[in-house]
Amino acid sequence: MILVVGGCGYVGTHVVKALLTAGHQVTVLDDLSSGQAELLPGGELVLGDMGDRALLDELLGSRRVRGVVHLASLLNVAESVADPARYYRSNTSKSLTLLEAMVAHGVQSLVFSSSAAVYGEPVGLPIGEHHPCRPINPYGASKWMVERMLQDFSSAYGLASVSLRYFNAAGADPQGHMGECHEPETHLIPLAIQAALGRRPALVRYGRDYATEDGTCIRDFVHVEDLAAAHLKALDYLWRGGESAAFNLGSGRGYSVQEVLDSVRRVTGCAVPVRDAPRREGDPARLEADIGLAQRELGWLPRRSELDTIVRDAWRWEIRRREVRQGRP
Repeated sequence: MILVVGGCGYVGTHVVKALLTAGHQVTVLDDLSSGQAELLPGGELVLGDMGDRALLDELLGSRRVRGVVHLASLLNVAESVADPARYYRSNTSKSLTLLEAMVAHGVQSLVFSSSAAVYGEPVGLPIGEHHPCRPINPYGASKWMVERMLQDFSSAYGLASVSLRYFNAAGADPQGHMGECHEPETHLIPLAIQAALGRRPALVRYGRDYATEDGTCIRDFVHVEDLAAAHLKALDYLWRGGESAAFNLGSGRGYSVQEVLDSVRRVTGCAVPVRDAPRREGDPARLEADIGLAQRELGWLPRRSELDTIVRDAWRWEIRRREVRQGRP
C-alpha cells in the first residue's frame, strides 16, 4: 500500500489516479484545508493532519505501507513572505513529524514534492540539480529545509528518498475530471483561461520590459500528468535500490507569458483581456529546467508538456467546472 499525504490537492489527485491505474492500493491522508475530496479518483481517504503523530502511528502501524508520497504543502509565495511562521510550521515542522513516524515504523521509501523555488535566483540556464540552492522566500526555504532533513535522515536512519523539484505545474486530467482549483488562484494558465471565459475582468501581466524576445518573462511548464508519472518512476527507482537524490521536473524548455496568451487564444478561440502592471520584485526573466538527470536515472519523459496540450487540457477542465457550477451534468 502507498500512503499519499496531501492526495486531495491538485497534483495529489493526479498522483492517486496514476497509482490506482498502475494497480497500487492507496490510502490518502489529507486535512482538506485546500484539497478537494470530491476530486479524489479512488482509494481510502483518512481525514487528518500530517502533524498528528498519533494518527501517523496508527496509519503506519496498522497498514503494510511500502512507500509514502508526501505532497502536503502550503504553496503561495506571497503568503509565505507575509506569514513565514505558518509556512515553516506546516511545510517543515510537520514534515519532520512524518519522517520520524516513518523511521519508527520501518517505512524506508519516500517521494517528496519539492519545488524549483529551492534554487532562488538562477546563476545559469538551464537550471540543473547542482545549481546552488539559495531560496529567496520562506516557501522555497521551507522546501529546502525538508530536503536537507531528508539528506540527514538518509545518512542516519536509512530512509531513502527522492525529492522532485517541480518547475511550473500546469494542465489537467485530459478527461476533464480534475484540475486546478486553488483559492485564490495564482497560476498563469488558469488565470488566463478564466479571463478568456469572462470569469475575471483581465489577466494581470507583470512586466513587458524583460530581456527576452517579446519582453515578457519565460517559465518552464510541466503537465500535471507528467508530474504524476514521475512519482511512480521515483518509487520504482527507490524500490530498485536507488540512492536518495533530487530531480528536476519540467518540460526542458521555456515559454513566455505572451506565448501562453497566444496559446490560450489559439486553443480556445477567445481573446484574453490583459492589464499590464510593473514587474514583481524577485521575478527573474527566465527559468528553464535541465531535466536530463530525471530522464537518465528515472527513465522519465514529459510526454504531455507541449504548451498547447497543457492549455487544451486546462481549458477542458475549466469548461467542466463551469458546467458543474451551472448545474449541468
